[in-house]
Amino acid sequence: MRKLLLILALLSGFTAPALAEEGGPLDTAPNRIDDLASLQRGAKMFVNYCLNCHSAASMRYSRLKDLGLSDVEIKNNLLFTTDKIGETMTVAMRTADAKEWFGSAPPDLSVEARAKGTDWLYTYLRTFYRDDSRPTGWNNVAFPNVGMPNPFWQLQGQRGLKHVEGAEHGPAQFVQITQGTMKPVEFDSAMADLVSYLDWMSEPAQRTRRQLGVWVLLFLGLFTVLAWRLNSAYWKDVK
Repeated sequence: MRKLLLILALLSGFTAPALAEEGGPLDTAPNRIDDLASLQRGAKMFVNYCLNCHSAASMRYSRLKDLGLSDVEIKNNLLFTTDKIGETMTVAMRTADAKEWFGSAPPDLSVEARAKGTDWLYTYLRTFYRDDSRPTGWNNVAFPNVGMPNPFWQLQGQRGLKHVEGAEHGPAQFVQITQGTMKPVEFDSAMADLVSYLDWMSEPAQRTRRQLGVWVLLFLGLFTVLAWRLNSAYWKDVK
């Protein structure tokens, strides 16, 4: 068991920096998984800006009621790709068309936060920049030469990447080309809401799991004390 834990620790220690250094250092995503208002805003961002191309086939619209939304609110504000609240979040775009337009089909985002991590997603969504050499006219610091265009350019504005000699491994520096409808702080907050929603969507029951886990650990701790005292009572007369 010790050897197994040591191997896992070493693997996690070597893997995480490699992922961060692939496209530069990662920014820390604000954790708003317990903020229902933030998750509701994130769900709105997801439906309006992501669900056009990306599906979430493992997520049903009805599960959004866990965020404090009613059936009427979901139908009126978030139900754009189907007519029934019990349906999954699918898109109409065909895989063949997606491959022709973007070079590859956009991935399903049901568990993307579990696969990539929230820090990576938060950095990725905020580091698009104009690049005329790319077919879409956009590139990304966290995912170089990505086929996805910037869906948030109107909110963030258009930015160019500023090349600074000797700063290849430091934070990316951008030049604002056009202003967006949001201030930088507002845009970062909106992306934090979206990433928090993606994190929640990857495991909607994680809040319940964490709460239940605390009680389980408390029970195991109490049981360990009782078992230890019972063992002492059984063996106190044995020499």
